[in-house]
Amino acid sequence: MPHFDIDQLRTFAAVVDAGSLTAGAARVFLSQSAVSEQVRKLEERAGQLLFLRAKSGVSTTAAGDKLLAHARRLLALSDEAYRDMHGVALQGELRLAVTDYFRPLELARLLARLGEHHPQVRLNVSVLKSGEIEAGYARGEFDVGLSMRLAGVSSTLERGSQALRQEALQWMASPGVHPAKGEPLRLLALPDTCSLHQFTVGLLRRRKLAFNVVHIASGVAGLQSALAAGLGVACLNESSLSPGVVRLAEPHGLPALPRASFFLLPPRAGEDDFVARARELLAQQFA
Repeated sequence: MPHFDIDQLRTFAAVVDAGSLTAGAARVFLSQSAVSEQVRKLEERAGQLLFLRAKSGVSTTAAGDKLLAHARRLLALSDEAYRDMHGVALQGELRLAVTDYFRPLELARLLARLGEHHPQVRLNVSVLKSGEIEAGYARGEFDVGLSMRLAGVSSTLERGSQALRQEALQWMASPGVHPAKGEPLRLLALPDTCSLHQFTVGLLRRRKLAFNVVHIASGVAGLQSALAAGLGVACLNESSLSPGVVRLAEPHGLPALPRASFFLLPPRAGEDDFVARARELLAQQFA
C-alpha cells in the first residue's frame, strides 16, 4: 500500500522550519544533496510540488501546507509512541509565554491538542507582548518563550533561537473600509510598547504618510474586533486575519510590509531535561 516515509516527512518539516534546504539539512544531520533528494522523492510520492524555491530560501505551496499539517501530526505521534515504549512520558509543570500575535485563532486548539497528547504536563500559559516575554524569560519567569521579530530587526536573544514559522504582515480592514485619499489614515493599533506598533508608526512617518491612531486595543482580539467594526486600518500578521476582516486588496498608497518570524527563545545553560523535551515538542506542535 502506498505510504509516506517518516524520515522524508521529518526532513520536509525541518526544511520548512529552517526556511531553506541548507539550514534544514543541519537540523536533520544530512548533507544538502541528501535533503534535496529526500524532498524530490517526497514530491514524487505526493505527486505535487511542495516547495517554491527562491534565492532567499523556500516557501510551501498550497499542497506543501496541506502535507505539512499531516506531517506534524504523524511526527508527533511517532515521537509520542517512542517515548511511551521507552517509558519516558512527558510530565511536569511548564511555564510557557506566547506572543499575542502567534496564530491567535488557533492557539487554544494547539494547547488543547498538547494537553490531550500529554495529560501529565501542567501548562501555565501567559500571552504577552514579545518584549515582555523576552524580558521575563531573561529574569527566569518562564521556562519556554515564543516571541516574534520583524525582518531586518535584530533581537538580543536571536542567537540559539529556534525558528517556527514566518508570516507576511498585511494591511487589514473591514470589507468596504479603505484609506480615503487626501485624508489621514485611521490607524488601529496595540499599545505603543508593542514592537509592531512602533514599527508601523515609524514606517508611516518615514514615508511621510499622514495618520491618526484612532483606537488602541489591549490585545490582538480587541484589535480584530475594532477592525471588524470598521473603525480603521491595522497592520497585522496574516494568521491574525479574522471573520469580518479582509486584507486590503490594493496598496491604497500604503507602504509594502516585511515578514514576521516566530521563534522559541534559546535554551538556558543547564536547562533540565523536561524543559528541553517540552521545547522540542512545542516546536513540532506549533510550527
